[in-house]
Amino acid sequence: MKLSKHSFPHFDAVLRKNAKAVERVLDDFLSLMPCEREIIRPERLLRAMRLGVFNGGKRLRPFLLLETAALFDGDADSALYVAAALECVHCYSLIHDDLPAMDNDGLRRGKPTLHKIFDEGTAILAGDALLTIAFDIIADEVNGLSAQMRSSLILFLARASGVGGMAGGQMLDLVAGHSDEEGIIRMQAMKTGALLRFACEAGAMIAHATRENQKRLAAFGRVIGLAFQLVDDLLDITENTDVLGKTAGKDVVAGKITLVSLYGVEWVRRRLDLLIQEANNILEPYGRKADLLRKAAFFISCRNY
Repeated sequence: MKLSKHSFPHFDAVLRKNAKAVERVLDDFLSLMPCEREIIRPERLLRAMRLGVFNGGKRLRPFLLLETAALFDGDADSALYVAAALECVHCYSLIHDDLPAMDNDGLRRGKPTLHKIFDEGTAILAGDALLTIAFDIIADEVNGLSAQMRSSLILFLARASGVGGMAGGQMLDLVAGHSDEEGIIRMQAMKTGALLRFACEAGAMIAHATRENQKRLAAFGRVIGLAFQLVDDLLDITENTDVLGKTAGKDVVAGKITLVSLYGVEWVRRRLDLLIQEANNILEPYGRKADLLRKAAFFISCRNY
């Protein structure tokens, strides 16, 4: 199926609608009002957490989770809670990525990063608190999921976020021990791809899809995860800071080896086309019901922040 920018005219509207729904859940859990469940909620920490969450962003990972759940007619309300939890993990990772000890960036989405507005200590704690509240949201029976499902999702998200997933991938990126295609793809599959895979597989899990369908959606998440990182690396050398909303050219300055630096811009663009075709092939059994997920894959391949 050939895609164009005009293939799915309602995609942007659905993306925004889902984002607003997720933000309502996040606003509730990160409310500055007194919370019955906790005795003390330091206002400074909550304000920093809210700044880290409500600073823009398309909420792509929640979108993927919600649409994957919808593909198998899963409960939308339950999926919404898990999508909000996933976004907390993603936002925590951005806060920590920007820290001086990590990527050392002063801009995120065109605005000063959290540690610039507050301080490094507050930024670290805000990230820590967002990571832990994600598991609070999934574990809380208010989301309507069974105890077994909550436990399974917690396990999957912990693995996607931790040493074998996002955190481990970030470590590999920091030490820059990868210099070939295999090593780069492995690092990217952990650092960037793990949460995208979780989003797609978790949606299928929530909807009680068959294990075969869960694996198929996880494969879709793996493919678009690689595409997402390829676009990131491409934009780092082809766009400027004003367009990106964050410092451009950091990979070159840091001497990082990426697939772009190994093979060049045109090779990466051809690879992106192949990945999007692969993503479409994975979704083929679901027919037109998967159109929004197809559009998401296309959106990832041609985004410019």
